[in-house]
Amino acid sequence: MSTGKVRVYYGDGRGKTSAALGCAIHEACNGGSVIIIEFLKKKNEEEIRFLSRLEPEIRVFRFQKSDRDYRDLDEKEQFEEQMNMVNGMNYARKVLQTGECSTLVLDEVLGLVDNHIISEEDLLHLLDLRSEDTDVILTGRVLGDALLEYADSVYQICVKKDAPEHE
Repeated sequence: MSTGKVRVYYGDGRGKTSAALGCAIHEACNGGSVIIIEFLKKKNEEEIRFLSRLEPEIRVFRFQKSDRDYRDLDEKEQFEEQMNMVNGMNYARKVLQTGECSTLVLDEVLGLVDNHIISEEDLLHLLDLRSEDTDVILTGRVLGDALLEYADSVYQICVKKDAPEHE
């Protein structure tokens, strides 16, 4: 079960969320409970519907409201979504303070730092709230030096060769 570790999957390649989800499934299979909080993702009803079948062992939360990618929003819409993402971070804080799960996945949280929605220090303070019984998994494209140093395991996902995706 959990050992209170911080694991990071980052880089430009695809598969960071899939790797984190694989860890979540592994934890659930071993009797643990998982909460996934998604950030900076377009709303995908089919994916949400599928992942909801994994409940109650794996619960997925998304605080953003837009169906569009964050980068495609105008300034006012981005500001509204930033407030929603801060609510997601507040929920993550509550989860860690109460020990609500054995593994917390903060999917694309590194993008919040990269987009200056939260600071790297804010994220480090959040991670300090975890108990010895709670693992935290972070994903995103860019990893800062302080988080690199802080994390127990860091996996860089990069593209060596990339075939076009099926639509």
